[in-house]
Amino acid sequence: MRILVTGATDGLGRYVTTELTKSGHRVLAHGRNPERLRALHDELGVDTVQAELGELRQVDRLADDVLQRLDHLDVLVNNAGIGAGTDHSRREESADGIELRFAVNYLAGYHLARRLVPLLAASAPARVVNVASIGQEAIDFADPLLERSYDGMRAYRQSKLAQIMATIDMAVELRDTGVTVNALHPATLMPTTMVRQGWSGRAVSTLEEGGTATLRLILDEGLATTTGRYFDSNTPDPVDPDPQANDAEARRRLRELSDGLVTAALSRAPR
Repeated sequence: MRILVTGATDGLGRYVTTELTKSGHRVLAHGRNPERLRALHDELGVDTVQAELGELRQVDRLADDVLQRLDHLDVLVNNAGIGAGTDHSRREESADGIELRFAVNYLAGYHLARRLVPLLAASAPARVVNVASIGQEAIDFADPLLERSYDGMRAYRQSKLAQIMATIDMAVELRDTGVTVNALHPATLMPTTMVRQGWSGRAVSTLEEGGTATLRLILDEGLATTTGRYFDSNTPDPVDPDPQANDAEARRRLRELSDGLVTAALSRAPR
Protein backbone atom coordinates (compact mmCIF):
# COMPACT_ATOMS: atom_id res chain seq x y z
CA MET A 1 0.00 0.00 0.00
CA ARG A 2 1.04 3.62 -0.60
CA ILE A 3 0.40 5.73 2.49
CA LEU A 4 0.96 9.43 3.26
CA VAL A 5 1.51 10.15 6.96
CA THR A 6 1.69 13.75 8.18
CA GLY A 7 3.69 14.54 11.29
CA ALA A 8 5.82 11.45 10.69
CA THR A 9 9.08 12.51 12.33
CA ASP A 10 8.02 12.30 15.98
CA GLY A 11 5.72 10.56 18.42
CA LEU A 12 2.74 8.64 17.06
CA GLY A 13 3.49 9.52 13.45
CA ARG A 14 7.01 8.13 13.67
CA TYR A 15 5.76 4.96 15.35
CA VAL A 16 3.10 4.39 12.68
CA THR A 17 5.55 5.16 9.87
CA THR A 18 8.07 2.71 11.30
CA GLU A 19 5.56 -0.10 11.70
CA LEU A 20 4.10 0.41 8.23
CA THR A 21 7.56 0.39 6.67
CA LYS A 22 8.54 -2.77 8.54
CA SER A 23 5.41 -4.42 7.15
CA GLY A 24 6.43 -3.63 3.59
CA HIS A 25 4.15 -0.66 2.91
CA ARG A 26 5.48 2.37 1.02
CA VAL A 27 5.20 5.47 3.17
CA LEU A 28 5.54 9.07 2.08
CA ALA A 29 6.50 10.74 5.35
CA HIS A 30 5.68 14.40 5.96
CA GLY A 31 7.42 16.64 8.46
CA ARG A 32 8.27 20.29 8.92
CA ASN A 33 11.90 19.90 10.04
CA PRO A 34 14.30 19.02 7.18
CA GLU A 35 16.91 17.54 9.52
CA ARG A 36 14.39 15.20 11.14
CA LEU A 37 13.13 14.18 7.72
CA ARG A 38 16.67 13.33 6.61
CA ALA A 39 17.17 11.27 9.77
CA LEU A 40 13.91 9.42 9.13
CA HIS A 41 14.90 8.74 5.53
CA ASP A 42 18.33 7.49 6.61
CA GLU A 43 16.81 5.19 9.24
CA LEU A 44 13.84 3.76 7.34
CA GLY A 45 14.49 4.53 3.68
CA VAL A 46 11.13 6.26 3.31
CA ASP A 47 10.40 9.03 0.85
CA THR A 48 9.83 12.36 2.57
CA VAL A 49 8.06 15.64 1.93
CA GLN A 50 8.47 18.88 3.87
CA ALA A 51 5.88 21.55 4.71
CA GLU A 52 4.92 23.85 7.56
CA LEU A 53 1.24 23.10 8.13
CA GLY A 54 0.68 26.41 9.89
CA GLU A 55 0.77 28.12 6.49
CA LEU A 56 -1.90 27.17 3.98
CA ARG A 57 0.27 28.07 1.00
CA GLN A 58 2.71 25.40 2.15
CA VAL A 59 -0.17 22.93 2.61
CA ASP A 60 -1.15 23.71 -0.97
CA ARG A 61 2.42 23.13 -2.15
CA LEU A 62 2.48 19.88 -0.20
CA ALA A 63 -0.61 18.72 -2.08
CA ASP A 64 0.96 19.76 -5.39
CA ASP A 65 4.11 17.81 -4.51
CA VAL A 66 2.15 14.68 -3.60
CA LEU A 67 0.06 14.88 -6.78
CA GLN A 68 3.20 15.27 -8.91
CA ARG A 69 5.09 12.44 -7.21
CA LEU A 70 2.37 9.84 -6.77
CA ASP A 71 -0.01 8.24 -9.23
CA HIS A 72 -1.60 6.12 -6.50
CA LEU A 73 -2.49 6.77 -2.85
CA ASP A 74 -4.22 4.17 -0.70
CA VAL A 75 -4.36 6.06 2.61
CA LEU A 76 -3.96 9.62 3.84
CA VAL A 77 -3.24 9.78 7.58
CA ASN A 78 -3.78 13.30 8.95
CA ASN A 79 -1.73 12.88 12.11
CA ALA A 80 0.26 16.11 12.51
CA GLY A 81 -0.85 18.33 15.34
CA ILE A 82 0.06 20.53 18.28
CA GLY A 83 -1.19 20.52 21.85
CA ALA A 84 -2.63 23.18 24.10
CA GLY A 85 0.76 24.84 24.61
CA THR A 86 2.79 25.42 27.75
CA ASP A 87 0.91 28.65 28.54
CA HIS A 88 -2.81 28.06 28.08
CA SER A 89 -3.54 31.78 28.26
CA ARG A 90 -1.30 32.69 25.32
CA ARG A 91 -3.15 32.90 22.04
CA GLU A 92 -1.00 32.19 18.97
CA GLU A 93 -1.73 32.70 15.29
CA SER A 94 -0.54 30.92 12.18
CA ALA A 95 1.29 32.64 9.32
CA ASP A 96 -2.18 33.29 7.87
CA GLY A 97 -3.45 35.01 11.02
CA ILE A 98 -5.61 32.04 12.06
CA GLU A 99 -5.71 30.70 15.62
CA LEU A 100 -2.80 28.26 15.60
CA ARG A 101 -4.45 25.08 16.94
CA PHE A 102 -7.38 25.44 14.57
CA ALA A 103 -4.95 26.07 11.70
CA VAL A 104 -2.55 23.18 12.32
CA ASN A 105 -4.73 20.50 13.92
CA TYR A 106 -7.75 20.95 11.69
CA LEU A 107 -7.56 23.34 8.76
CA ALA A 108 -4.32 21.99 7.27
CA GLY A 109 -5.64 18.42 7.16
CA TYR A 110 -9.01 19.63 5.89
CA HIS A 111 -7.41 21.40 2.94
CA LEU A 112 -4.88 18.65 2.24
CA ALA A 113 -7.58 15.96 2.15
CA ARG A 114 -9.73 17.97 -0.22
CA ARG A 115 -6.82 18.60 -2.56
CA LEU A 116 -6.00 14.87 -2.60
CA VAL A 117 -9.56 13.60 -3.10
CA PRO A 118 -9.12 13.07 -6.89
CA LEU A 119 -6.01 10.95 -6.31
CA LEU A 120 -7.65 8.96 -3.51
CA ALA A 121 -10.79 8.37 -5.59
CA ALA A 122 -8.70 7.25 -8.57
CA SER A 123 -6.90 4.82 -6.22
CA ALA A 124 -10.06 3.45 -4.57
CA PRO A 125 -10.58 1.59 -2.42
CA ALA A 126 -8.78 4.22 -0.35
CA ARG A 127 -8.99 5.70 3.13
CA VAL A 128 -8.58 8.96 5.04
CA VAL A 129 -7.71 8.54 8.72
CA ASN A 130 -7.92 11.65 10.91
CA VAL A 131 -6.09 11.42 14.23
CA ALA A 132 -8.35 13.41 16.56
CA SER A 133 -8.83 13.19 20.33
CA ILE A 134 -11.28 12.27 23.05
CA GLY A 135 -10.76 15.86 24.21
CA GLN A 136 -13.53 17.66 22.31
CA GLU A 137 -15.42 20.88 22.91
CA ALA A 138 -18.26 22.44 20.94
CA ILE A 139 -17.29 25.28 18.63
CA ASP A 140 -18.69 28.69 19.56
CA PHE A 141 -19.51 30.12 16.12
CA ALA A 142 -19.84 33.59 17.65
CA ASP A 143 -16.11 33.39 18.39
CA PRO A 144 -14.79 30.30 16.58
CA LEU A 145 -11.15 31.40 16.58
CA LEU A 146 -11.29 32.47 20.22
CA GLU A 147 -10.36 36.10 19.58
CA ARG A 148 -12.43 37.42 22.49
CA SER A 149 -11.95 34.70 25.06
CA TYR A 150 -8.94 32.42 24.76
CA ASP A 151 -7.95 29.22 26.49
CA GLY A 152 -5.37 26.87 24.98
CA MET A 153 -7.14 23.74 26.09
CA ARG A 154 -10.42 24.92 24.62
CA ALA A 155 -8.63 25.80 21.38
CA TYR A 156 -7.13 22.31 21.24
CA ARG A 157 -10.44 20.58 21.97
CA GLN A 158 -12.35 22.67 19.41
CA SER A 159 -9.78 21.85 16.74
CA LYS A 160 -10.12 18.14 17.46
CA LEU A 161 -13.91 18.25 17.30
CA ALA A 162 -13.62 20.15 14.01
CA GLN A 163 -11.61 17.22 12.64
CA ILE A 164 -14.41 14.82 13.52
CA MET A 165 -17.09 17.10 12.08
CA ALA A 166 -15.17 17.31 8.80
CA THR A 167 -14.72 13.53 8.86
CA ILE A 168 -18.48 13.03 8.86
CA ASP A 169 -19.01 15.61 6.10
CA MET A 170 -16.35 14.16 3.82
CA ALA A 171 -17.61 10.62 4.37
CA VAL A 172 -21.03 11.68 3.12
CA GLU A 173 -19.55 13.43 0.09
CA LEU A 174 -17.36 10.45 -0.86
CA ARG A 175 -19.68 7.56 -0.02
CA ASP A 176 -20.04 6.46 -3.66
CA THR A 177 -16.36 6.83 -4.54
CA GLY A 178 -14.79 3.93 -2.62
CA VAL A 179 -12.99 6.36 -0.29
CA THR A 180 -13.73 5.98 3.42
CA VAL A 181 -13.10 8.66 6.03
CA ASN A 182 -12.82 7.93 9.74
CA ALA A 183 -11.38 9.57 12.86
CA LEU A 184 -10.00 8.26 16.11
CA HIS A 185 -8.69 9.06 19.54
CA PRO A 186 -5.56 6.89 19.44
CA ALA A 187 -4.74 6.77 23.16
CA THR A 188 -4.67 9.00 26.22
CA LEU A 189 -1.54 11.08 26.92
CA MET A 190 1.12 9.12 25.09
CA PRO A 191 4.80 10.00 25.69
CA THR A 192 4.99 12.58 22.90
CA THR A 193 6.33 16.11 22.54
CA MET A 194 2.75 17.40 22.62
CA VAL A 195 2.07 15.76 25.98
CA ARG A 196 5.39 16.85 27.46
CA GLN A 197 4.70 20.46 26.53
CA GLY A 198 0.99 20.76 27.25
CA TRP A 199 0.25 18.20 29.93
CA SER A 200 3.41 18.33 32.04
CA GLY A 201 4.63 15.08 30.52
CA ARG A 202 2.02 12.96 32.29
CA ALA A 203 2.06 9.93 30.00
CA VAL A 204 -0.75 7.45 30.61
CA SER A 205 -0.72 5.30 27.46
CA THR A 206 2.12 3.94 25.35
CA LEU A 207 2.93 4.78 21.73
CA GLU A 208 2.27 1.12 20.95
CA GLU A 209 -1.32 1.44 22.21
CA GLY A 210 -1.98 4.54 20.12
CA GLY A 211 -0.12 3.11 17.16
CA THR A 212 -2.09 -0.12 17.23
CA ALA A 213 -5.38 1.79 17.19
CA THR A 214 -4.23 3.99 14.31
CA LEU A 215 -2.84 1.09 12.27
CA ARG A 216 -6.17 -0.69 12.63
CA LEU A 217 -7.99 2.16 10.90
CA ILE A 218 -5.33 2.20 8.19
CA LEU A 219 -5.12 -1.53 7.49
CA ASP A 220 -8.00 -3.56 8.93
CA GLU A 221 -10.00 -5.13 6.10
CA GLY A 222 -12.94 -5.43 8.48
CA LEU A 223 -13.25 -1.65 8.29
CA ALA A 224 -13.05 -1.47 4.50
CA THR A 225 -16.58 -0.08 4.15
CA THR A 226 -16.87 1.72 7.50
CA THR A 227 -16.99 5.47 6.98
CA GLY A 228 -17.92 8.66 8.80
CA ARG A 229 -17.25 7.17 12.23
CA TYR A 230 -15.21 8.02 15.30
CA PHE A 231 -13.27 5.40 17.27
CA ASP A 232 -11.91 5.55 20.81
CA SER A 233 -8.47 3.93 20.94
CA ASN A 234 -8.66 0.15 20.56
CA THR A 235 -12.38 -0.32 21.24
CA PRO A 236 -13.69 -2.46 18.37
CA ASP A 237 -16.83 -0.48 17.60
CA PRO A 238 -17.21 3.23 16.80
CA VAL A 239 -18.44 5.53 19.58
CA ASP A 240 -20.32 8.82 19.64
CA PRO A 241 -18.28 12.04 19.56
CA ASP A 242 -19.41 15.35 21.07
CA PRO A 243 -23.06 15.95 20.02
CA GLN A 244 -22.12 18.95 17.88
CA ALA A 245 -20.46 16.55 15.43
CA ASN A 246 -23.87 15.17 14.52
CA ASP A 247 -25.42 18.62 14.07
CA ALA A 248 -25.71 19.13 10.30
CA GLU A 249 -26.16 22.89 10.67
CA ALA A 250 -23.02 23.18 12.81
CA ARG A 251 -21.08 21.18 10.25
CA ARG A 252 -22.35 23.48 7.49
CA ARG A 253 -21.19 26.54 9.43
CA LEU A 254 -17.79 24.95 10.03
CA ARG A 255 -17.45 24.07 6.35
CA GLU A 256 -18.28 27.64 5.28
CA LEU A 257 -15.86 29.07 7.84
CA SER A 258 -13.12 26.70 6.72
CA ASP A 259 -13.57 27.32 3.00
CA GLY A 260 -13.57 31.07 3.62
CA LEU A 261 -10.35 30.95 5.63
CA VAL A 262 -8.61 28.78 3.03
CA THR A 263 -9.72 30.99 0.14
CA ALA A 264 -8.61 34.15 1.95
CA ALA A 265 -5.22 32.71 2.87
CA LEU A 266 -4.47 31.45 -0.63
CA SER A 267 -5.60 34.67 -2.30
CA ARG A 268 -3.21 36.89 -0.33
CA ALA A 269 0.04 37.94 -1.97
CA PRO A 270 2.99 35.88 -0.70
CA ARG A 271 4.87 37.53 2.16
